[in-house]
Amino acid sequence: MTAVGVIVNPAAGGGRQVHHVGRRVRELLHDVGLTVTDLSAPTLAQATDRARAAATAGLAGLVVVGGDGAVHLGVNVTAGTSLPLGIVPAGTGNDIAHALDIPKDPDRAVADIVRALSTRPRTLDAVRVGRPDGVPYEWYIGVLSCGFDAAVNATANTFTWPQGHARYLRAIATELPRFRPYGYRVRMDDETWESSGTLVTVANTPWFGGGLKIAPEADPEDGLLDVVVAGPFSRTGVTRIFPRLYKGTHLSHPQVHVFRSTAVTIEPVAGLGPHPPVAFGDGERIGPLPLRVEVVPGALTVLH
Repeated sequence: MTAVGVIVNPAAGGGRQVHHVGRRVRELLHDVGLTVTDLSAPTLAQATDRARAAATAGLAGLVVVGGDGAVHLGVNVTAGTSLPLGIVPAGTGNDIAHALDIPKDPDRAVADIVRALSTRPRTLDAVRVGRPDGVPYEWYIGVLSCGFDAAVNATANTFTWPQGHARYLRAIATELPRFRPYGYRVRMDDETWESSGTLVTVANTPWFGGGLKIAPEADPEDGLLDVVVAGPFSRTGVTRIFPRLYKGTHLSHPQVHVFRSTAVTIEPVAGLGPHPPVAFGDGERIGPLPLRVEVVPGALTVLH
């Protein structure tokens, strides 16, 4: 009998509702004759350990239930392996599920997973990120950020209220008074961008931050990364440019530039501004600069 592992993210926004979706997912998978192993744990780190151990025992697929944090966990278990990943959106943002056109309805999402198990999973690019020497590294599939947005992400993670996007807005209000443009050097395949800056992101999919369309043309099947950089906006400039991220119209601003590259090295430059914030990938903490980012075409299979 075919076996699948299921992880329900205990930290996903929605709390009790996420656990309800998780129960529904397990029931649906069981009802079609699959053997279901619940790999959920009190923390994402513990769930990751359980999933990696189970993957070696012959799972046919790993299904994650939650938001982008759950997807990030699943990517770090399955990328670079033959184990396919199923995604059931149940978080507050679900930017990655949105980018991959995965249904919000759990019944439809599970139906897609079951169909893909018996046909051919979708092959996607994944992104490897780590120190410039390459050891250690981890994976992400969506967007890596290390600018003002990353500082906001870190601050929002310290808040217990409000929930959802309102928490992000509260974090913006907290971070904005102390913002100064950071110093960057961004090395890409064919060029280098060195400047004071407000934002540097390396995108494999278009959305992050719960609906911000940072890189409208990013495609997880083209073998390229969309590198979006923004020059040294003032605090007033930040408040004006951020609302434009929801529709992707920020790209028309003369201080915003998009490059495409297969690999990117991001370094702090002390003479150009303060050290940039700790980087986040898929909304999860990655670590401080410098970092090297590299796309790996076809590294991930998704049950969709």
